[in-house]
Amino acid sequence: MRIDAYNAISQVYQTNTNYKPKAAGSSYGSDKVEISTFGKEFQAAKAAVAQAPDVREDKIAEIKAMMSAGTYNISGMDFANKIVDEYSSELAL
Repeated sequence: MRIDAYNAISQVYQTNTNYKPKAAGSSYGSDKVEISTFGKEFQAAKAAVAQAPDVREDKIAEIKAMMSAGTYNISGMDFANKIVDEYSSELAL
């Protein structure tokens, strides 16, 4: 082991110096938090989405009425096309 190389490295990284911790409670300034305009708008949008209903009750009532009347008919081809379109749009993201 080469001690002279260790001494050179310890001088570069100053491993021999003793550091004294700063006294607790001595601060040079105060911390400050600011929320950007984008952050404020994001919070407002998030609150609006949280208050919106997850289910479109009017659409569900309309479909239930059509089903009970026997007038709710969807072709299998239309249904399959919607699924393929939705899947392909998710893959494009």
